[in-house]
Amino acid sequence: MGGEFAVGGAQVQGAMSERRVGSNAKVELLLLGVNHTTAPINVRERLAIPTERLGDATKMLAEQPGVREALILSTCNRVELLTVQDGMGADGDGSAVGGAPTLSMLRFLNEYLRVQVTDIQPHVYEFRESEAVRHLFRVASSLDSMVVGESQILGQVKQSWTVGRDVGAVKSTLDPLLQRAFSVAKRVRTETQIGKSTVSVASVAAELARKIFGSLTGKTVLLVGAGKMSDLTARHLIQQGTQTLLVANRTEARAQAIADALRTPSITTGVIPLAQLYEQAHRADIVITSTGAGHVFTPENARQVLQRRKNRPVFFIDIAVPRDVDPAVNDLEGCFVYDIDDLQQVAMQNKAVRNHEAEAAETIVSSEVARYREQMSRAPSREAIKQLMLDAEALRLQEMARIVQQLSREPLSEEQIAAVDRLTKSLTGKLLHPQIAALREDLGGSD
Repeated sequence: MGGEFAVGGAQVQGAMSERRVGSNAKVELLLLGVNHTTAPINVRERLAIPTERLGDATKMLAEQPGVREALILSTCNRVELLTVQDGMGADGDGSAVGGAPTLSMLRFLNEYLRVQVTDIQPHVYEFRESEAVRHLFRVASSLDSMVVGESQILGQVKQSWTVGRDVGAVKSTLDPLLQRAFSVAKRVRTETQIGKSTVSVASVAAELARKIFGSLTGKTVLLVGAGKMSDLTARHLIQQGTQTLLVANRTEARAQAIADALRTPSITTGVIPLAQLYEQAHRADIVITSTGAGHVFTPENARQVLQRRKNRPVFFIDIAVPRDVDPAVNDLEGCFVYDIDDLQQVAMQNKAVRNHEAEAAETIVSSEVARYREQMSRAPSREAIKQLMLDAEALRLQEMARIVQQLSREPLSEEQIAAVDRLTKSLTGKLLHPQIAALREDLGGSD
């Protein structure tokens, strides 16, 4: 898609320096990423960048050779690098991963995360220019989410945008592009029903818990982690019939806050100090983890939980990336582990309900991509007109000052200076008219 943003050339001749709008001028966008459809969780968790490191990682990506601007989106279901590149070859859109800019970004992942390029390259997708714009619009609109229509992804994109601006990596190209993506997402939410009665990762986790037991009445659920996802999951669990909820978190006050907020005459809640997690986890029939802190539950401490439960089964639903529950826990008799990729199967069952609204949303995205592409194709001509007029005015003022200086012995009156000023402006306008008319023709007469 290298030529999609190109416009015809124009040349300014005469006293002014030559300026030309090149036929291959373009916005050089490159997006590289992996998501829940291209990479299993054991790959995604190795690429996940914690929120506290996002600024540092974004700044480092922006400092890579050939990168002018950069943004990193890292969620439980995707890690994507969006960059504006210098001198990127116009070798088209698509998913074939290759070329110097691509390899440079893969090297960044290798250096920053210590992940071998050969381990991730088979799972990477690549989009350039208008296809990168389309992908970004679809992601922000939750059309590329595991749960189509969920609202959390837009907040995550906005967080990445804020971080990128704060570290100086999101500038004149990515900043308006991201703001356009937010507008597209808002339009999709406003003009379609894709966000109505939709499901989220939290609701899917609660639904899976209900399916495991048939009914959650009389079952105790332990939430390990007290972030927003845990709060949402807890509320969905209550809707599914849970009456007893326990919360454990590194910051006990946060766990207590969730427990207090959810407690009602019919809902019993409690807090387990994190230091006592393994001693008290046996109280729960279902353990839902969302810390992303690594293996909170290993086979060894999961075995301790089983022993205290007198071999009654325990179900782990791990919605964290990186995973909180070691996959080997699933090998223990009486332990059943479901991770976020398992939730995808539940989400797919609900996807058909939203297909019609998704089609309407895709139409909106396509029209917005076309509008953005058209605006970008006109940008070089607009910039050329602006620069041409600035150069002409600077030259005119320079000549005016020279004439006034030459006539300093017999200075012109204010009326005479005003007349010369009008004359030079008129001559400049007439001299520039053919060049500006040609550039405006490139713009389709819209300016």
